[in-house]
Amino acid sequence: MLRAALLAAVALVAVVARDARAEDVVVPETLQAELVAKMAAYDRSFVARAGDRAHVLIFDKPDDATSARSAAHLEAAFHALADVGGLPHDEAVVEWPGAATLAQVVKARHAAIVYFTPGFAQDIGAIRTSLDGVDVLSVTAVGDYVPQGIVLGFDLVSGKPKLLVNLGQARKQHVAFMAEVLKMARVFE
Repeated sequence: MLRAALLAAVALVAVVARDARAEDVVVPETLQAELVAKMAAYDRSFVARAGDRAHVLIFDKPDDATSARSAAHLEAAFHALADVGGLPHDEAVVEWPGAATLAQVVKARHAAIVYFTPGFAQDIGAIRTSLDGVDVLSVTAVGDYVPQGIVLGFDLVSGKPKLLVNLGQARKQHVAFMAEVLKMARVFE
């Protein structure tokens, strides 16, 4: 069931994402939010991490119009969802505090999911380091960020929409996707 739903959803992306650049959002934010909401249910650690409510923090880069636009679309897309990983949820756009305080913000806000919009290319290494050992699912709107250290993303691979998972970083962030999800994804270590 998950496989069919995810394949049907990502198949819609191929036409939208034909001529994307490296930091472009190639999978529409509405579809990303739907996929993340479904994927969260297949993370064995999600309910323990989230508790009775899933808090989603969407980080945007100050003075970056693309980042702000993507964050606004993601916030609206999550807001429209009935649940995230089977739980009630809330979402908030948060201005990037910097990698030095990222883990503190995530812990203080009890975030179950943190989302990174376009504009973070120069920060991914620091984000990865900051989130090592923090119990949170990191997601990105930019597929190129996944091999560098964000746990989950969406991209086009050989012209086809694909889920991307950084398994090594997932372990460091206590994210444990079920095998059926990993079979459908391009996995990075």
